[in-house]
Amino acid sequence: MQQYNTLIVRPLKQSTTMKAIALFSASLLFAPMVAAENMLDVYKTAKDNDAVLGAANASYAASKELVPQARSRLLPTLGGSVNTSKTDRSIFIGGQTGPSEMFNDNSWNAQLRQPVLNLASWYTLGSAKSSVEAASMQLEAENQDLVVRVIEAYLNILRTKDRLDTTDAEVTAVKRQLEQVQQRFEVGLVAITDVLESQAVYDSTVVRRIQAESDHDISFETLSTLTGRSYDKLARLSQSLPIVNPNPKDEEAWVGTAMSSNLGIKAAAAQLAAAKSDVRARRSDHLPTIDATATYAENVTGGQNFFGANAGDTTTENTIYALQLSVPLYQGGVIRSRVREANARVTQSREQLLNQKRLVTRNTRNLFKSVATDVVRVDARLKAIRSAQSALEATETGYEVGTRNIVDVLQAQQRLFSSQFDYADSRYNYVLNLMRLKQSTGKLTQEDLEELNQFVDDNDLVERVVSLSSR
Repeated sequence: MQQYNTLIVRPLKQSTTMKAIALFSASLLFAPMVAAENMLDVYKTAKDNDAVLGAANASYAASKELVPQARSRLLPTLGGSVNTSKTDRSIFIGGQTGPSEMFNDNSWNAQLRQPVLNLASWYTLGSAKSSVEAASMQLEAENQDLVVRVIEAYLNILRTKDRLDTTDAEVTAVKRQLEQVQQRFEVGLVAITDVLESQAVYDSTVVRRIQAESDHDISFETLSTLTGRSYDKLARLSQSLPIVNPNPKDEEAWVGTAMSSNLGIKAAAAQLAAAKSDVRARRSDHLPTIDATATYAENVTGGQNFFGANAGDTTTENTIYALQLSVPLYQGGVIRSRVREANARVTQSREQLLNQKRLVTRNTRNLFKSVATDVVRVDARLKAIRSAQSALEATETGYEVGTRNIVDVLQAQQRLFSSQFDYADSRYNYVLNLMRLKQSTGKLTQEDLEELNQFVDDNDLVERVVSLSSR
């Protein structure tokens, strides 16, 4: 495939319009040797600072605690208590109230409890493990989504800069064309209508340039949101980036990979497994539970006995080993209600999984077609640039000899600038759709970004242009 830059700078008719186009093209080819951030640099910063990913990491960390919490219901527990009391009592002797005395009672106990049979706790543990697996898939999905969000924000900056460069070149060319028309009008070669037409086109081009400047300035804010920092320079995407059909070329192969590896599907499947385990846990609430216990208790009493004599301290020790059987006979219908709720959750999770599979299938097919279309579109728009250049050259020749008017020239010029932007825009769409296709299959990794970053030219920079509203 011929390259865009080579095509644009081939010799053209040396009119003022063609000079403007040449200047625009040269600005894309030659840039100062200044260090700038590339896609990989931006991604690494975003990975450390993106609030969405940070929240996902925290959510996953919280979800992991479900497993030890559920497992604790199956492990031994050790507890104890301490009690102390003092009783102020009076002793009656011969109908007379004797002196007040203090009676002490001190006790403590410790109990070790080991669940022997508790199916509900086992199923709850299984549900917790499935929930953690789902959370893990969701976290990985957020990591993949961050790659796409970084690429999208980065390419949008390049896209808006191309639009701004295009409108800059248009303003320059149209302004020079207006000056020429005014000069021709002054010597009586053209009518005033040509001047007015040129002026109107120039004014509208200036307005579009102002909007393009604002869009370019705003596009940097998305990247700042992702990374928590500001950028002034970014490296452009090189023209050497290959534009090829997705591999494998079979659409069904991509769909099959998505069905087995898509992270959204995996997360939904794990949620369904968790819901099924929860049903078994709730049904098990009807069953008896058995606990083994070992209890040691000690009681120390002291003070006067019933007859008023000092009895000293009395110590009582007890050691008890037991098996405790608990049978839920009736709990107001709450167990059956929880079972019905859990069954409904299973139905909900099953439908969500089905819907996720359908969405992934649709998105994968659409993205595959989009990438294939983008490949054809890039080539077609490259040819459109060639045609627009030839058409503009012929139109300007016709204008010089009087067979074409200024409107024809301006329209031909506009078509060339539009075709230049459309070509660059289609390349950005190709990259973004390809990354989204890989994301749909669950196979998008940082390595894909690193491979793409090889086609970022650190010597060809996009510098931020501050819009009028920000000055």
